[in-house]
Amino acid sequence: MKPNNHLSLSEVNASIKVPLNKGFWKNMRAYVGPGLMVAVGYVDPGNWATDIAGGARFGYTLLSVILISNLFAILLQHLALKLGIATGMDLAQACKAYFPKPIAMTLWILAEVAIAACDLAEVIGSAIALNLLFGIPLAVGVVITTIDVLLILYFQNKGFRIIESIVGGLMAVVLLCFVYEVMVSNPDWMALAGGLIPQKQVITDPGMLYIGIGILGATVMPHNLYLHSSIVQTRAYPRTEEGRKSAIFYATIDSTASLGVAFFINAAILILAAATFHFSGNQQVADITDAHQLLVLLLGSRWASVLFAVALLAAGQNATITGTLAGQIVMEGFLDIQLKPWLRQLITRLIAIVPALFVAIYYGEHGSSELLVFSQVVLSVQLSFAVIPLIMFTNKKDWMERFANSRLLSVISWVIASVIVALNVYLLVNTLT
Repeated sequence: MKPNNHLSLSEVNASIKVPLNKGFWKNMRAYVGPGLMVAVGYVDPGNWATDIAGGARFGYTLLSVILISNLFAILLQHLALKLGIATGMDLAQACKAYFPKPIAMTLWILAEVAIAACDLAEVIGSAIALNLLFGIPLAVGVVITTIDVLLILYFQNKGFRIIESIVGGLMAVVLLCFVYEVMVSNPDWMALAGGLIPQKQVITDPGMLYIGIGILGATVMPHNLYLHSSIVQTRAYPRTEEGRKSAIFYATIDSTASLGVAFFINAAILILAAATFHFSGNQQVADITDAHQLLVLLLGSRWASVLFAVALLAAGQNATITGTLAGQIVMEGFLDIQLKPWLRQLITRLIAIVPALFVAIYYGEHGSSELLVFSQVVLSVQLSFAVIPLIMFTNKKDWMERFANSRLLSVISWVIASVIVALNVYLLVNTLT
């Protein structure tokens, strides 16, 4: 293993105190946070379009795809946090240390494209939410989203726990909004439970398969693997074998529980679309704006549409925070350089704003929705280039030592990677043809 030139997120590395021998709950409290920041990427605006389309067209059937995608995510995020804790490197640093420079640079470019695509989804999602709530034109909303650069920078200087608290608060807003949405949509609970069981037609029906792959691609985010492998190192656990073992244990609980919340939110979006649109003859609903407009008409509740838009805005702003951190981690890890955070965020945001502004001005709401879906295709294609190195590194006994993947975990991980690669090739071919 090549030595690191700097710690991952050096300004906050080991900055959060972990109590020693204080019991499960006090220790657990110290580790809660990174999981929620990762879970944000699983409910960002890019997920909404695929979940809405899946529920409106096929009812509850694709709930099983959301569940399977979430199980994939739980395992992959466990590998990411284990890599960071066991080796002291994030995924970007590990790629730089292991691969020849041409391959590492290619992976860096692909990671930057994925982060730009993710930021594009956040910009569009936030702009759509501002339009739905306040009637602000999409183009103006896109420009307003640049202001959050200043807010993020301000709170970053206040400590990492502040950032985690903001993310947790916004996640709670999204969760509560969808608890209300599910209640007022009055779903068929028996049919809903049946939707969690995989059905054969998910594979045999081309339309269902296409949206199912879109849900998978929108759920498992490549930048989250880079992010998680870094932010787990903000805890000041003892850098000993026992300290790492304890850190992996608590961080896995944090990650799994947080992704459980993300599963509920994603499932709730699809349930809302199924209960409200599919069974009322509105199967054609496929984008966020149409869904928002129909909620009032079909549910008879103005709050249903208002809280839908509020949740969208909160999800977009949350994803901006974590996307910014992921961008910093990727650039510092691959290039071994540290840009000032405001410059890094400005570069990423400008890459996203230019296409979003163009589409908002010339193509309006429909074009913005299509751009949102396209951003998820880009993320889906890039996912394999993050997952395969992650599994390779966590299998390396000379890096991971006692924390290397067991034979069973390794086999399961490679099966998941193979499924992701195959489905993404299918999605890419269908998108291009």
